Amino acid sequence: MDDISKLLQEAKPLYFARKKRRRRITAVFSMLLVAAGLSLSGLRPPESENIYWAEAMLTAADSQITVAQRESLIEDMGLPVDEFGLLMAG
Repeated sequence: MDDISKLLQEAKPLYFARKKRRRRITAVFSMLLVAAGLSLSGLRPPESENIYWAEAMLTAADSQITVAQRESLIEDMGLPVDEFGLLMAG
């Protein structure tokens, strides 16, 4: 019984030192992982900017379609057109 208690007393500081070292390694690795993630997230624009850009593109396309539905470029040029705004042939 005395031998076991001596072994435990010898192992106790080694056990706590290993435990402390593992916690430090885990903390450093976690900080590096977070730092890498933050640096990579700064390289691409946030998703909200992409959404606004896509909405702006759709709005511009919708307005062009609306203008094209209302007016005929061929008619604006002075050429004869039918009721659909298409060039009349012959």
